[in-house]
Amino acid sequence: MADGDARRALKEDLARFNCRVHQPDDPPLFTREPRSDMQTVLWCWNDLMPLLERVGEAIRIGSGGQRRTLRLANPGLPFGTTHTFWASIQYILPGEVAEAHRHTANAFRFILRGTGCSTTVDGECYEMNEGDLVLTPSMAWHDHVHRGAEPMIWLDVLDISLSRSLHATFFEPYDQGEMQPVGAVPEFSYRAFGSGTLRSPRARHRPGINPLLAYPWPAAEEALERAEGLERDPWDDVILEYQNPVEGGPAMKTLGTQLQKLRPGFHGRARRHTGSKLYCVLRGHGYSEVDGQRYDWGPGDFLAVKPWAWHAHHNDSSEDAVLFVVDDAPALRALGYYREEFQADEGLRADGDNQ
Repeated sequence: MADGDARRALKEDLARFNCRVHQPDDPPLFTREPRSDMQTVLWCWNDLMPLLERVGEAIRIGSGGQRRTLRLANPGLPFGTTHTFWASIQYILPGEVAEAHRHTANAFRFILRGTGCSTTVDGECYEMNEGDLVLTPSMAWHDHVHRGAEPMIWLDVLDISLSRSLHATFFEPYDQGEMQPVGAVPEFSYRAFGSGTLRSPRARHRPGINPLLAYPWPAAEEALERAEGLERDPWDDVILEYQNPVEGGPAMKTLGTQLQKLRPGFHGRARRHTGSKLYCVLRGHGYSEVDGQRYDWGPGDFLAVKPWAWHAHHNDSSEDAVLFVVDDAPALRALGYYREEFQADEGLRADGDNQ
């Protein structure tokens, strides 16, 4: 920087007026490609389950809407699993009530283990079973109650990292008891919109907000099986996105949710994109290559992939591998910041994508 001395001489005088110019030792404001402090991390279920049991024994569910969760903390970040969302594993014991509260952050639950727990979201009550996806949109009241016999475990994902970076975080405990009242039609949104192909023509919903709160596993699994008849995706094999049944876009405004199946013998091509991902292995075994490093995974494992990292997935086993996938692509697309590159047979293909 030829004028470095002049810039340093200005620094102190400008600071008195809360102004500054770029200094020679400042990090670059613009980079040719994205740079992220987030790290690619693999969490193994065999390590997580003993920790969950310890957390279950040691930590109580508190008043004011506190939860018992084991956070998947990224070592490259001050908080969060990725730079935009926070993933944690909630562990709720029989007879417990996770009291009602609401917050700015969009959230969802993907059920991993157990039965007997229900959640109420803005007056709609849903039983939660393994493989179900249940949404909690921004500022929706929600509580959980466990009437089963064994601990219940699910994945919680919130875009709290994004809302914190935007300085838009609000939180409010419910002040009328532990649980909110259930409406006259406890499963209204699923009854009105849940088929995905037919819906009630006069059911009211807020424009721009997905009215559907629950995506049960049997319907999702059946759709994934039907999708095996489609042409194989060279990067993801079989993949489907949970969608808003009214508008056809992603199920949530800031978080993408997908189901993926890697069939035996699949070797995917590599790609990279802005934004981050978290893979949750539901069944099967395989491995992913991320920026040249191999990560072997199996049932219950989680793999977070950092932004703009080349990654590809493989299944050398004799059984299908099924994964639940979370990303922040909807938020990046809405802002016009989404970009991806694919490794194809003929070389590199780049897409600046706002679709």
